[in-house]
Amino acid sequence: MNKVSILGAGSWGTALAILLANNGHEVTLWSILEAEVEMLNTHREQIDKLPGVKLPANITITTDLEVSCKDKDLIVFAVASPYVRSTAKLAVPFIKENQIVVNVAKGIEDSTLDTLSDILNEELNNADVAVLSGPSHAEEVSHGIPTTVVVGAQSKATAYFIQDIFMSEKFRVYTSPDIIGIELGGSIKNVIALAAGIADGLGFGDNTKAALMTRGIAEISRLGIAMGGKIETFAGLSGVGDLIVTCTSKHSRNRTAGYLIGKGYTMNEAMDEVKQIVEGVYSAKAAYALAKKHDIPMPIVEQINLVLFENKPAKEAVDDLLTRDKRREYSDLKWNK
Repeated sequence: MNKVSILGAGSWGTALAILLANNGHEVTLWSILEAEVEMLNTHREQIDKLPGVKLPANITITTDLEVSCKDKDLIVFAVASPYVRSTAKLAVPFIKENQIVVNVAKGIEDSTLDTLSDILNEELNNADVAVLSGPSHAEEVSHGIPTTVVVGAQSKATAYFIQDIFMSEKFRVYTSPDIIGIELGGSIKNVIALAAGIADGLGFGDNTKAALMTRGIAEISRLGIAMGGKIETFAGLSGVGDLIVTCTSKHSRNRTAGYLIGKGYTMNEAMDEVKQIVEGVYSAKAAYALAKKHDIPMPIVEQINLVLFENKPAKEAVDDLLTRDKRREYSDLKWNK
């Protein structure tokens, strides 16, 4: 049994708390929101986000960050990406040097272009920072539906330690040294999912969505490799795997927000309707800035930025993608003649 703390009691943090408690660990679940902690302690249920799923008795729920961070074998950062830095600043006085920390949120900080592991490495006391990602909706994990993810870490020992803590009969964990590839796949797929949702909202079909997903993973891979990621990662769970689930699932906040935009909602109206953080909106600007920084063509990401932030009509964005100059699918492939 290990002592594990989860910072962030939204749907994903709560689902992971249930998983880890059922794995036999001593789990502390922290939220900065007093009302949320009171609700979880009173009902033993995340009523708003995971209705009907009860929290096991071996989960302690608190607003006390010191209690949540001291003397833990593992700290899980499960706050939404816009709040990772502020939460790390609050937590750092209570986090020991070389503390193993695993981030499970997905995003890029648009003001700095830092990945979330970059932020944690910068803000925490020489923490041993890892990431966990993959096709893993909280709604399904909380119900014990079979799920597979990948954990990325600097060392094999840390990756194996986190793998052992999370692994169960219904939650399979692979390991990888490619932290940057895992993070970029998990972050930018949310932007592509917005595009897939927009296509659905516009009334387009499976052909359109398949095209967006396929060309989307090509864009993610090009940028990821330029930034040091590995092609195998983008063909794996945190790349094409996460892209598939986020572009197609009824649980996907990003796809749902895109769908509403395709139906004529503004970005803000769509986010208000979804009622949760839409990570793709926060990652879109950063992804496009990284594309320009590394001189990588990312036309889908570019058009999503125009729709979100410059009020370009969604139908016009799709038309512009389809009428771009003719090109080869993969320029490195050689002709026989």
